[in-house]
Amino acid sequence: MDLSALYNIGYGVYVVSSNKGGLLNGQIANTVFQITSEPATIAVSVNKQNLTHEYIKDSKRFSVSILSEETPMIFIGKFGFKSGKTEDKFKGTEFVKLDSGCPAVVENALSYIEAKVINQFDCGTHTLFLGEVVDTKILKKGKPMTYAYYHEIKRGTTPKTAPTFINQAAAAAPQAKKPAQKYRCTVCNYIYDPEIGDPDGGVKPGTAFQDIPDSWVCPVCGAKKSEFVKEG
Repeated sequence: MDLSALYNIGYGVYVVSSNKGGLLNGQIANTVFQITSEPATIAVSVNKQNLTHEYIKDSKRFSVSILSEETPMIFIGKFGFKSGKTEDKFKGTEFVKLDSGCPAVVENALSYIEAKVINQFDCGTHTLFLGEVVDTKILKKGKPMTYAYYHEIKRGTTPKTAPTFINQAAAAAPQAKKPAQKYRCTVCNYIYDPEIGDPDGGVKPGTAFQDIPDSWVCPVCGAKKSEFVKEG
């Protein structure tokens, strides 16, 4: 069974946020979809291990910020690979606090939606929260980032807590010709490929890992260069 067939299902890249009293947290999510139009309802799948899950269950509110294609990978990494249990993700992030107290990220977002939880479904590792839309705002025009774009163009990786996570290392096929030495981020598993480089981070294609400045950080999660290891 080839689980990569699931990649043909359409997904987006969103920041799902919530609050617990005066505390705020948010995370990257790819499983957000509209259920009905009258009344307008949406659903979001959140891993039970995530702090945002706890906040949504407590406040019964969540917001969804739809990110644009131009969103920097380091921004996605902040909300996708950092834990709100150890750092304030909203520090230095542009957001608005809605009347309910729920935050909504506006930085790199095309629009946001706020929903009030009206039902929830236990899906094992995840909870599917069903929410009635109570507020929306268009922030700017642009193309929303799809999950396919995130993987194929941005070369992003998937956290283990994501509903779409697939262990690619176990299914990787051996290559006939050994390519240029790649390096893997030990935090988020991003692979630095010398042939591609990191143009967004100022590293030109063809740059060997050892030639990258020590100040360079992982474009996905912000890990230091020293936190990379040889791949293969």
